[in-house]
Amino acid sequence: MKLKGRVFKYGDNVDTDVIIPARYLNSSEPEHLAAHCMEDIDENFADEVNEGDIIVGGKNFGSGSSREHAPLAIKSAGISCVIAASFARIFYRNAVNIGLPILVSPEAAEAVENGVTLEVEPAAGKITDLDKDKTYRAEPFTGYMQEIVEAGGLIEKVKEEIN
Repeated sequence: MKLKGRVFKYGDNVDTDVIIPARYLNSSEPEHLAAHCMEDIDENFADEVNEGDIIVGGKNFGSGSSREHAPLAIKSAGISCVIAASFARIFYRNAVNIGLPILVSPEAAEAVENGVTLEVEPAAGKITDLDKDKTYRAEPFTGYMQEIVEAGGLIEKVKEEIN
């Protein structure tokens, strides 16, 4: 699977309250979450994001509460994957569980600029900046985790297995 999209870049310690502010957690409807995704750090995000776009963050992306709403808001907004220097552990697992590809790449997180177009091959751990013709490595998912993401999340993977 190859993903291609425009980058929305953010810094270190983007926490779950920034990804989806608590005041919007009265609903878990994907469309509602998407409409308010990232609005406290980027008020134009929901209006400017297109299906397939990519978030690039710094260190400790997704820190804060353990709510699954944060990766769900990102995925529902149309983001195809998130690349960061590092992820909060619970955000990482929640993202995998809902089928949102996330890649750890400190080099790409540092070098990639806002607005460029990336092509990402999650299974290979390959990130290509198409504007600069530069390639970065990431830690690919292995084994069962890759199967979960490719299935669209843990629930979808379990459905595949029991059918």
